[in-house]
Amino acid sequence: MMNNKDYYATLGVSKDASADEIKSAYRKLAKKYHPDISKEPDAEAKFKEVQEAYSILGDETKRRQYDQFGSAAFQGGAGPSSYGGYSSGFGGFDDVDLGDIFGSMFGGGFGFGGGRTSNRAQKGNDTLVKMKLSFEEAVYGTEKDLKVDVTEECEDCDGKGGTGEQTCSRCHGSGTITTEQHTILGSFLSKSTCPECNGKGKTYAKTCSTCRGTGRIKKTKTLSVTIPKGVDTGNRLRLPGKGSAGINGGPNGDLYIEFTVGEHELFERDGDDIYLDIPITIPEAILGCKKVIPTLYGNVKVTIPAGSSTGDKQRIRGKGIDNQGARRKGDMYIVIDVQIPEKLTKEQKRLIEQLNDTVLTSSKINKFNRYVEEHE
Repeated sequence: MMNNKDYYATLGVSKDASADEIKSAYRKLAKKYHPDISKEPDAEAKFKEVQEAYSILGDETKRRQYDQFGSAAFQGGAGPSSYGGYSSGFGGFDDVDLGDIFGSMFGGGFGFGGGRTSNRAQKGNDTLVKMKLSFEEAVYGTEKDLKVDVTEECEDCDGKGGTGEQTCSRCHGSGTITTEQHTILGSFLSKSTCPECNGKGKTYAKTCSTCRGTGRIKKTKTLSVTIPKGVDTGNRLRLPGKGSAGINGGPNGDLYIEFTVGEHELFERDGDDIYLDIPITIPEAILGCKKVIPTLYGNVKVTIPAGSSTGDKQRIRGKGIDNQGARRKGDMYIVIDVQIPEKLTKEQKRLIEQLNDTVLTSSKINKFNRYVEEHE
């Protein structure tokens, strides 16, 4: 014949104690009798008794059963693993977090589960894809079709994983199981996702053949994406809710598109500014000239001042990148590049030599020549 255990006496509370009073009593006694703290010879046995008592009185349904039938209702054939889907001898700790109890003493870090979390709604995973753009597509913006691999709810089973829904027999609907772990610090209870139902708390009489019971399938879908003006290499565009499907009814994840922008045959980009090399002849550099040059927004005429040299710059405001994200336009810089002819005819050579003897000089050249003469 089995003895009837007085769980109220074990926790030192009255039979009409509130749930908070029971939880508070359990915390105090768990600290007092924890084998790594208590010096009492029977501390481990008392610690287990306290755990067992709270596993019953801390659960409203089990407490009602205990009040009506006594501890015999939880002993015998059912075995210790019958309560709340736990495989240790002290099931039913759905509402207590041992990490909370001992965290204040050891600074936390014990990794105890915080209750039923695995079957809660969770946001789906975010997805990152990379997209190549031409220089023009990045500057002016564009519309592009994008194929992306994501995980979505299975349409055949509405994301459930099967038909004939029933409460998981292993975790009894909690979605988690608890196992007892033995460490150098003693024995601890650790929660993990129930492998039978994958944390859903439910199983199905008939598993969906399409998703094989997961409730989710991988799909490749095509999206029409609007690329804003002014994106650059490394920029990311976020599309909310276009990632993988949520879990247990949670929201979808987001889709991120990371851009790589190609080069242009003439323009060079530096942030929102544009640089353009302007090739000119030696006479144009000496005498100055007017040139028609391309910009991102059509051709414009610029004046090259007399005496220009390679590397000289001019700034044209507002002719750079129209960046929608920054809400500003960059500038355009033209850079002079004086071209030196590689081959000359005899007549061209004679004319240049004649010019060199007369006018092809400068204050810098004169200064240099004087220095050489003075230091012979």
